[in-house]
Amino acid sequence: MHLFLLLILQATAAFGQIDPAHCRYALGMEDGRIKDDDITASSQWYETTGPQYARLNCEEGDGAWCPEGQLEPSDSQYLQVDLGRLTFLTVVGTQGRYARNSGNEFARAYRLNYSRDGLLWKSWKNRLGNAVIEGNKNAYASVINDLHPPIVTRYIRLIPVTKVSTTVCMRVELYGCPWEDGLISYSAPEGQLMMPPGYPIASLNDSTYDGVHERRRLFGGMGQLTDGVIGLDDFLLTRQHNVWPGYDYLGWRNDSLGTQGYVEMEFVFDKQRNFTSLKVHSNNMFSRGVKIFSSVSCWFKPRLIAGWEAEPVTFNTVLDDRNPSARYVTVPLKRRAAKSLRCRFYFADVWMMFSEVSFQSEDTVLPTQNTVVRGEHHENHTMTTTPKTAASPSASDPPDDGNTPILIGCLVTIILLLVIIIFLILWCQYVCKVLEKAPRRILDEEVTVRLSSCSDTIILQTPPVPPRSGHAPTGPPNTDPHYERVFLLDPQYQNPAVLRNKLPELSQSAEASALLLGNPLYDLLLLTSCHMTSGWLRACGGGYAEPDVTQCTPHQCFHSNAPHYAETDIVRLQGVTGSNMYAVPALTVDSLTRKDISAAEFPRQQLIFREKLGEGQFGEVHLCEAEGLPEFLGEGSPLPDRDGRSVLVAVKQLRADATSQARNDFLKEIKIMSRLNDPNIIRLLCVCVSSDPLCMVTEYMENGDLNMFLSQREIESTLTHANNIPSVSLSDLLHMSVQISSGMKYLASLNFVHRDLATRNCLLDRRLTIKIADFGMSRNLYSSDYYRIQGRAVLPIRWMAWESILLGKFTTASDVWAFGVTLWEIFTLCKEQPYSLLSDEQVIENTGEFFRNQGRQIFLYGPPLCPPSLFELMMRCWSRDISDRPTFEGLYQALRPHVNQ
Repeated sequence: MHLFLLLILQATAAFGQIDPAHCRYALGMEDGRIKDDDITASSQWYETTGPQYARLNCEEGDGAWCPEGQLEPSDSQYLQVDLGRLTFLTVVGTQGRYARNSGNEFARAYRLNYSRDGLLWKSWKNRLGNAVIEGNKNAYASVINDLHPPIVTRYIRLIPVTKVSTTVCMRVELYGCPWEDGLISYSAPEGQLMMPPGYPIASLNDSTYDGVHERRRLFGGMGQLTDGVIGLDDFLLTRQHNVWPGYDYLGWRNDSLGTQGYVEMEFVFDKQRNFTSLKVHSNNMFSRGVKIFSSVSCWFKPRLIAGWEAEPVTFNTVLDDRNPSARYVTVPLKRRAAKSLRCRFYFADVWMMFSEVSFQSEDTVLPTQNTVVRGEHHENHTMTTTPKTAASPSASDPPDDGNTPILIGCLVTIILLLVIIIFLILWCQYVCKVLEKAPRRILDEEVTVRLSSCSDTIILQTPPVPPRSGHAPTGPPNTDPHYERVFLLDPQYQNPAVLRNKLPELSQSAEASALLLGNPLYDLLLLTSCHMTSGWLRACGGGYAEPDVTQCTPHQCFHSNAPHYAETDIVRLQGVTGSNMYAVPALTVDSLTRKDISAAEFPRQQLIFREKLGEGQFGEVHLCEAEGLPEFLGEGSPLPDRDGRSVLVAVKQLRADATSQARNDFLKEIKIMSRLNDPNIIRLLCVCVSSDPLCMVTEYMENGDLNMFLSQREIESTLTHANNIPSVSLSDLLHMSVQISSGMKYLASLNFVHRDLATRNCLLDRRLTIKIADFGMSRNLYSSDYYRIQGRAVLPIRWMAWESILLGKFTTASDVWAFGVTLWEIFTLCKEQPYSLLSDEQVIENTGEFFRNQGRQIFLYGPPLCPPSLFELMMRCWSRDISDRPTFEGLYQALRPHVNQ
C-alpha cells in the first residue's frame, strides 16, 4: 500500500527547470481565468473604469482600468494582480483604452513591483538596471515586453509612468507558467571577481538578486540561479547582450572563503515537501581552474522554526577531467521531507561556478526514513530524538501507542478518494463519448468536431454529399472528394437547415440578390451556409472557378445538390496536434505502411521530456532532449555539432486514447514530413513508431520565431550602434524574405499548401537560418492573430486571401497572398498587426469588397522601410484575381537580386 501511494504521488513530482523562451502561456487576464476579485488597484476614475476591466483585448465597461485624475510624474498609482500561486512570469502585454474608437488613453511607460507573499514588495529591473518598461504608442495596439530577467512571484503591480501630467488607462495580459519548484528564496556568499592573466576580468556576482546584500552574503531573495538561463561551456561568454564576461555564473574562489573548503547555501520553500533530487548546473572548465563540486552534504529542516536534522544526505560526484563542458549534476535527496535545506558544496579545484539550481519534489509529504522515536524521560520531562536507520522493527523499539490507527485511517481515506476520482474520470470519458455520438443522430449530414486545446482551433469536417441516383460521381477516379475546412463554431453553422430557416425568403430577382450581396457579413454567413449544404458554386458554374455574382443568386444556393466545389485532388492533413497546416496531394497518402516512412526509428528511451509546448484532441507537442541524436543521424545531419551532448527537439506524440482515424492521420503526416527536405523548411529528424505512443521528432529552433525576433529590434543606424541596441539592416530583411520565398517555392513545387504563412510560423536557428513551420497557432501568445468566435481562435484572417475567408478556397495562390502580408510584417519589424486599425469584423467586411470588386477594398499601407519596387510586389500578391498574382518561383527570382546589393 505504501508503494502504491508512493508511485501515485511520484507521478505529480514537479520539474523545476524552466525555459523562459517557452514559458510564455497567457495566465488568464483576457480569458477570465483570473477572477475580478483578484484584480485590484490603488484608485479608479469611475466604476466603469475599475481594475476588473483591465483585460487585454476586452471592451467591457468603459474599456480599461483608469486611475483617478490626471497622473503626475511623482504619482505611484498601480494595478495589482493576484496570480493565485507562485508563477514564473516572463512576458507582459499592455494596451490602452480604445473602447470601440471612443477612447485614446494609454500608458507610454510603466514599472513593475512584485511580491511572493503579498507583504514584501520588490521592484523589477532589467539586466542593465533599468526599471522602466516601454509601454504603448496608441490606444488599440498591444505591446508585448519580455522580462529579462523573468520574475518568480504571486502578486504583480503595474505602475504607469509619465513625464508630464496626463490621463492613462491600461489593459493587461500576463504570460508565464507555474513555478513548480516552490523555492521562494536562497542564501549564498556573494560572487567574486576572477582576474586571470591574459583574459578579461570575469565578474561572477548574482547581478539580478532581489534580496538583501549584507556582510558579503545574499539573504532572502532569488536571482540568476533561478532565471532559467544556463551558462555556456566558456564562462567568459554570455547568452545576454551588452553584459560583462562571467555574467551567467555565480562563482567563488576556494581560498577566499577561509579554510572551510566549501560554499554553504540555504534554500527556503513555500511549503513542506518531499525532495527527490537537486539539480545544479555547474561549469567544468578545468583548464582555468574551474570544476564541478567534489561532493555535497544537505541538511533538512521540517519547519522554519525547527532545528536542522542531524542526519544529512551526502553525495560524491564523479569528477571529469576530459570533458570541459558545463553540465547538470543531479543530487538524489532520498525523498527527505523539509521546508528548508542547507547544502554545502565542496571545492574540487580553485573555482566553483553555478548558473542554475532547481529542485524536484512533491507537495504531499510522506514520512521519511528519519523517524522520531521516544527517548528516555528526564526529570525536566524533555524528550530527545535520534535518527532511526534500521528498516525493520526490533524488539527494543517501543510500541506505537497512538499513531498507527491514525496513519491507517489516513491511508484508507486516501485510497477511497483515489477510487472516487478514478470512477469520475471513467464516467466523464463515457459521457464524452455519448456526447460525441449525439450530433451524428441529429444532423442531416455527419459533422465531426476536433478541438486543439492549445489554440482552441475548431475544425468542422463535412463528408462529401453522395451523388443523386442515376448520376455518376464527379471528380477524378480513385480520389477522395472530401475537403476539410475551418468554419465558425456556432450552433447555426452546425445545422444548415436551422441557418436556412433563419434567412429571409429570397426572390430570384437581381434586386434581392444585390441587396443581400451588398452586406459583406451577410455574404460570409450565406456563403458558409452554401458550403455546408454543398452546392452553390457547382450550380453557378464553379468547379475550380470563382462564382460570378452577376449571374448567380443566393437562392440557387439552396436548390442544388451538385458535388462540393472544393479541389478534389487535394487532401489536407490538419494533424493530431491541431497545428499542422500543410495540404498535400491525395495520392501521396494512399496505402500507407511502415516502409513508406523514410525517417529512421529512434530509441524512445533517449528522449527526455522537458516541457509541453502544446496539445490537441489526440496529440501533444513536447520539448525534449534527444541523447545521442547527432551520432544517430550520422553524416549529413541537419543538427549542429554538440560534442556528444543531448540536443533539444520538438516531439509530436499521439495520445493513447486516439482514434484509429487519428492514428492513420498521424502516420500520413509522418510520411509527408519525411519527404520534405529543404534548408528553409522544418525537418522531420526521426520517428518512434515501432510501439505506442507514436512519435515524430522535428528540429527545434533555438532563436524562436521571426515575429518575436524582429519586434525586439530596430533598423540599423548610427544611433543603434552607439547605444548597442539590437538591430537589423535592410539587407538582413531582404535576405529573410528570400529565404521564406525559397522555402515556399519548394512547398509549391510539391503542390503543398501551407494555409498559415506568417512571421510567427518562421523559426530561426542559432545561425539565423529561417525555417518555415506550423507552430504559431498552438501558441497562446499569438491567439489574437486568429479570428475568434465566442472566445475561440479560428482563422488567421489578417493573413488570408479573400477567397479563403469567403469561399473556403486554399491554394498556392492564397499562400502567395499570405506571403505578401508576411513581407509587410518583416518591413514593419513586426511592430504592429496587419490592418491594426480595423477590427476583425471590419477585416471580413473588407474581404467582401474584394469579392464585389467595386474598387472600395482597403490595402495595407507601404512600410517606410520598404523600397517602392518591393511594395509593388506586395500589391501584386494581393491581386483580386488569382491569375494576376505572382508565383513563388517568380517571387524568389524577383527578390534574390536585391540581397547583398
